[in-house]
Amino acid sequence: MRILVVGAGSIGGYFGGRLLEGGCDVTFLVRPRRAAQLSAAGLVLRSPKGDYHHPRPPTVEAGALRESFDLVLLSCKAYDLDDAIRSFAPAVGPNTAILPLLNGIRHLEVLERQFGPAAVLGGQCVISVALDEHGAVRHLNDSHLLSFGERDTHPSARVRAIEAAFSRARFESRLSDQILQEMWEKWVFLATLAGITCLMRATVGDVVAAGGATLTTTLLAECAAIAADSGFCPTDSSRERSLRMLTAPGSPITASMLRDIGRGGPTEVEHVLGDLLRRRVPETGAPSILRIAYMHVAAYEISRQRTAHLPGS
Repeated sequence: MRILVVGAGSIGGYFGGRLLEGGCDVTFLVRPRRAAQLSAAGLVLRSPKGDYHHPRPPTVEAGALRESFDLVLLSCKAYDLDDAIRSFAPAVGPNTAILPLLNGIRHLEVLERQFGPAAVLGGQCVISVALDEHGAVRHLNDSHLLSFGERDTHPSARVRAIEAAFSRARFESRLSDQILQEMWEKWVFLATLAGITCLMRATVGDVVAAGGATLTTTLLAECAAIAADSGFCPTDSSRERSLRMLTAPGSPITASMLRDIGRGGPTEVEHVLGDLLRRRVPETGAPSILRIAYMHVAAYEISRQRTAHLPGS
């Protein structure tokens, strides 16, 4: 199975590197700057699950793609999706499967319009990773799960083949017959985490210490209700797990969206908060914490983009 990993950033670099480590046929689609970095230093993973270094990982730039791959593993940020589609489109043939690991749901609709629904799998990952200043991938927690599946819930020959390929890699992979449910449950958790930590500009533990746990649980309930109205009511176990993580005293957890704000970078506010808000059934007299959180980050984006266009910026 020939696998094209779109990007060699934190998520693509980690899962693509583990697949490469397991002997899979992997090529990274990268931009010139990352290609030069990988050529000079190689692909480096630093992880509590074991380090890995490949001195010259196979890479290709968009203009050099000439043939199709069996699997496209897509792990870009939501705001880079349109550019990513243009870059990997030549690699998509009639039998290519596209496995996106983006947050939320809207990207599925975008990919369907471009490549057709049959080409697009469902997928999600649970991991905390980041690139350090030298371009090494730093794995920051003990989780490294990737789940995937056909969106109609019926396992197919192609996802069985992907399951076999992923079984060779040193990460936890799971073929799911309920992948859309898993994606929605992750979205509910992530929107709550991003909403509350960005709104309060604080860690989960600091929000709890300030007496904000009730605000968090109210936001979680609002996000879960949107999922339920869309046909994907979070399971009791999912709700309980999210509640524990989001109200844990002393927890240092923040959303990556808050870290993006801290460094003055772009955020996935439209994909994570805005799209969920647009699916909310209006309720008269019901205040929406999700709407307030969305407007808070959207205002940051407006300010950031205006500043970026000022002379001398």
